[in-house]
Amino acid sequence: MKFNLIWKRLSPGVLDFCLRQDVIRRLLLKKAEERLHENFVIKNTGDRPPLIQKARAKMLGNLLHTVNAALSDGRISAGVFGAITRNFIGNILLGEEDRTRHFHEKYGIYPPAFLTISPTRKCNLFCTGCYASSSAGSAETLGYGILDRIIKEKKELWGSHFTVISGGEPLLYRDRDSGKGLFDLLEENSGVYFMMYTNGTLIDKETARRMAELGNITPAISVEGFEKETDGRRGKGVFGRIMRAMDNLKEAGVPFGVSVTATRFNVDAIMSAGFSDLYFGRKGAVYGWIFHYMPIGRSYTLDLMITPEQRLALFKNEQRMIHESNLFLVDFWNGGPYSLGCISAGRPGGYFYIDWNGNVAPCAFFPYYLSNIHDLYRAGKTLNDVLFSDYFKSIRKWQNDYGYAQPAEKVQNFIVPCIIRDHFDKALGVIRQFGAKPLDTNAEQALGDADYHKGMSEYGEKVSRLTTPYWNKEFMGTVENEKRGI
Repeated sequence: MKFNLIWKRLSPGVLDFCLRQDVIRRLLLKKAEERLHENFVIKNTGDRPPLIQKARAKMLGNLLHTVNAALSDGRISAGVFGAITRNFIGNILLGEEDRTRHFHEKYGIYPPAFLTISPTRKCNLFCTGCYASSSAGSAETLGYGILDRIIKEKKELWGSHFTVISGGEPLLYRDRDSGKGLFDLLEENSGVYFMMYTNGTLIDKETARRMAELGNITPAISVEGFEKETDGRRGKGVFGRIMRAMDNLKEAGVPFGVSVTATRFNVDAIMSAGFSDLYFGRKGAVYGWIFHYMPIGRSYTLDLMITPEQRLALFKNEQRMIHESNLFLVDFWNGGPYSLGCISAGRPGGYFYIDWNGNVAPCAFFPYYLSNIHDLYRAGKTLNDVLFSDYFKSIRKWQNDYGYAQPAEKVQNFIVPCIIRDHFDKALGVIRQFGAKPLDTNAEQALGDADYHKGMSEYGEKVSRLTTPYWNKEFMGTVENEKRGI
């Protein structure tokens, strides 16, 4: 009997019991690693470059081992553990195979894996260069009925049981009419697992306890490095509040991660051994996300972007942390080899973005839209109408042509996968072709800024030239050897 059929026949209680036993869990880890190697490296049904497949299997293996360690030392509570079991194993890994297969049979592609939604723009901080230009005075908020409908609809249409909540600050979300907030959404959608990007300053002991009780959320807490870098961008005293928040989560048994914005001024701190030791070692973070400062949002400037040379150095350091320190650490841009390129515009396994006004953009960092969720729902349409819009299809065609749908030998440099950051001229062409509208005044100003266009284009070209030799050596070498018969 196949392994997944056995798991499907186990009751949640039996599954929970099995996964709580160290001996059983070690056996399952070994089996899971074997399956990862078999599916990614041996079968490689998508004809991906072999070295990329090995790297992807390694990254997922790191996550499994990190979660196992968190279970072993009590960093995951009973409620959270049950939710992980139900959602990631029961729903995401095993439970929606039929739905995704039917979607593929009907539309010819697999559905997105998740959505990122910013239900409110309001935030209690005022961070330099905030992509959302959030502040305490930001009033824009998505109605709870619409928010809940989106979550349920994507589950029904795509079999998607994972949702990312961004902001603003998600913990400040409150529907004007019903008074419902984030925790109401979690409780009423217990079959969905949520990750939220948060500044962490509002996570007191009671908030952490409530998260543990609900079990279906993990916070990714924003940091900028150490105290100097974090307080410098986010405000004096924020670092200390973040440290207390992490302690509260660890005590309550809520797995959490860190989310760091890399700029040319803090990238050295991020790459230091002390960074990983603090957050993954002493504080107990389970995962990490790195976002390069993207010149959109409040007072956008190219001067904060990491330099092309820093970007290559950061990539090499990330490889060390993944392969030697065994961390689950994903860079939203440099991590293209692990995600098989850009994941925006609803690419299979990817996502798209909905903001506090209901505007639907390809990505949180691609702030130009055509559709609005309120208008779609009033017209009797669904999320699929966004997914199959010509605007999104055009971006997915570029993704496919660049490498996602190409045989191994034709895959281009996934270290520079982003259509708007690394290939800005392509993104600008799509925006102008479809008349996409800016999400805010900053995006509008950038659209008409010739110096910005020139700087973004030159940046992408330089990063591509700098990283391509490394890409060819580290990720395409096996493909070249096979072509030469070595």
